[in-house]
Amino acid sequence: MTDGHHVLPVIRAGIDTYRQPVVYMREDCHLCRAEGFSVLTQVRISLGERSIIAALNVVTGADWLPPETAALSDAAWNLLGASAGEIAMFSHPEPPASASAIRTKVYGGRIDDEACRMIVGDIVARRLSDLDLAAFITACAGDRLDLAETIALTRAMQGAGKTIDWGQGLVLDKHCVGGLPGNRTTPIVVAIVAAAGYRIPKTSSRAITSPAGTADTMEVLAPVALDIAAMRRVVESEGGCIVWGGGLDLSPADDLLIRVERPLDFDSDGQLVASILSKKAAAGSTHVLIDMPVGPTAKVRNSEAAKALTERLLAVSQAVDIGLRVAVSDGSAPVGRGIGPALEAQDVLAVLRRDFDAPFDLRERALDLAGAVLNLAQANHGHGRDIAREILESGAAEAKFLAICEAQGGFREPKIAPHHASEVAAVGGRITAIDNRRIAKIAKLAGAPGRKGAGVLLFTKPGDRIEAGQPLYEIYAETRGELSWAQDYARSGASPFQIGDTP
Repeated sequence: MTDGHHVLPVIRAGIDTYRQPVVYMREDCHLCRAEGFSVLTQVRISLGERSIIAALNVVTGADWLPPETAALSDAAWNLLGASAGEIAMFSHPEPPASASAIRTKVYGGRIDDEACRMIVGDIVARRLSDLDLAAFITACAGDRLDLAETIALTRAMQGAGKTIDWGQGLVLDKHCVGGLPGNRTTPIVVAIVAAAGYRIPKTSSRAITSPAGTADTMEVLAPVALDIAAMRRVVESEGGCIVWGGGLDLSPADDLLIRVERPLDFDSDGQLVASILSKKAAAGSTHVLIDMPVGPTAKVRNSEAAKALTERLLAVSQAVDIGLRVAVSDGSAPVGRGIGPALEAQDVLAVLRRDFDAPFDLRERALDLAGAVLNLAQANHGHGRDIAREILESGAAEAKFLAICEAQGGFREPKIAPHHASEVAAVGGRITAIDNRRIAKIAKLAGAPGRKGAGVLLFTKPGDRIEAGQPLYEIYAETRGELSWAQDYARSGASPFQIGDTP
């Protein structure tokens, strides 16, 4: 209808709701009352041929929203492609087709290929509320997705977006399952592999709950928000790239699931495998190396969990025709010295530039992984690490990395936040462990990754002997308030550094 009873002009609310479309209406709005809309109701909003489904938030006692006007969150505004003052039509959406499939899974049933396609289709079309998504994620948590369901979900997630075709030949890739602060090996690995003459078009994510994602760190050094055409030009020119995958429409359901999944903090091998491999398949990868750090405060906590996850990764990769190898690595402590985008970028450059004081653990881990990726090509007779070391030490990796940065829009040096303060050891002894999660939380409270120069700089590693009063790490922040906020947390509980008696 267009008689005025189902339409309202729209304005931009200027509110970031991440990827969730939200519409704001006043409680006295005639449409809000007449249609029986209530808080968190799913509402269809249409502008010509374009339409979205958004969650309703009701505005009470506020003057910022004019009467008989709807305001759209940034996500809703961008998805709808709206202009200020346009007249939009509002209606109740049809119930999502996948509701029964989600209900089946909640009550312990199985979901087949068709059910997965329906669920993923509704996720991408944003026909599911956050409550629906939370129910689905919860129903899949733990080991509630079997192998067949994991394969079905992986295929559905890949099929819901674009798939890049790179033509004939190998397309190499590397991915880390996460949970290890400072483990920024990807830029180094991509530079080495591309310098060796192989294709490695790397799509990476931004951090959601960590102090930095690969895309956050790379963005300090060069632009990463490229479209597929620009990404293809970089790869055709330089053999590799490191770009943000969120704007490429590759497995788009994954980012929408992660938005709800991460705050719930539920572990699900099935969803993790579907997330990783749907994106790798969509990116056109033929051979993938998975870095799996294992440690008591990493994402994968022990060898039994690593074994189960490895078996599922290998089985699903075979089903979606990806050659895959898993490298189990030490996840007991952060890698490198920096935690946070600019601080991690400094570490990456130090390794590529062969600085005498470059973080040794980051260098060795990157060489291990680059060598394993080169060995995936099956033309190096197991000598991949030797080749990787030669490429790094010769300066070819640095030259290739700078060329990739220039091709993506230009290289820039990282800039560190101006305010900083050290945290010192309360007692002397030997450092026995570092809590990955707690040190990451300190870096996040300092402002990382949103504040690119914020984070934590480590001065010591497990095994080091230290004296009482010796600096353990330094917190960097853009403002004094953020620095104080991070310091308060750092001093409010146990230190992330465990110190034992010196033998």
